[in-house]
Amino acid sequence: MTKLAPTALLLCASLAACQPPGAPEAANAADNAAIADNGVAENGAGNVVEPQRSILRPEVVPTVEEPKIEPEELLIGFGAMSLQLDDGAKAALDALMATPAMQAGGTIALRGHSDSLGTDGDNRVASRRRAERVRDYLVEKGVVAERITLVALGETRPIAPNAKEDGSDDPDGRAKNRRVEVRVTPPPVVIPPPMPVGVSDTEKS
Repeated sequence: MTKLAPTALLLCASLAACQPPGAPEAANAADNAAIADNGVAENGAGNVVEPQRSILRPEVVPTVEEPKIEPEELLIGFGAMSLQLDDGAKAALDALMATPAMQAGGTIALRGHSDSLGTDGDNRVASRRRAERVRDYLVEKGVVAERITLVALGETRPIAPNAKEDGSDDPDGRAKNRRVEVRVTPPPVVIPPPMPVGVSDTEKS
């Protein structure tokens, strides 16, 4: 075993005496604590939950569209009763009252028709009376009369032959031509134009 010189032993003892006891351990502990604290702070800062924000600008947010209302069409026949509504016609009009087009408050067009038996003037009058019978029934059910328009077309637009090929009368064909065509048109949907972003209430009015 090598022996140290007396001078070297004295130098080591002097250095050890100059340093306070426990200083290296305290310094290392402080450094480790600082590193740990810094790491926790950085990790905590990265885990902050920010409130969720919409990626859509207000001017491009989609709007919910209303379902489109389709027009309604109905054929009221006057085959059995030339100028009166039968039970089948009344039931068909009652069902029409419950449709979305009628409930929306749109216009109602009634086009009256007749067969070809009689003069053109008489047939036009008869076609108008049929349309009036339908109008009166709808008004009795609560429809505003101003919504309804009447058109008397007489015998000008048959949907079936009034006579057979040999020229003889065709009662079934004439019965089909005595009718009123009903068309209910929903009111137009008015879509307001989009307002620019940032417009004040005074500018809107």
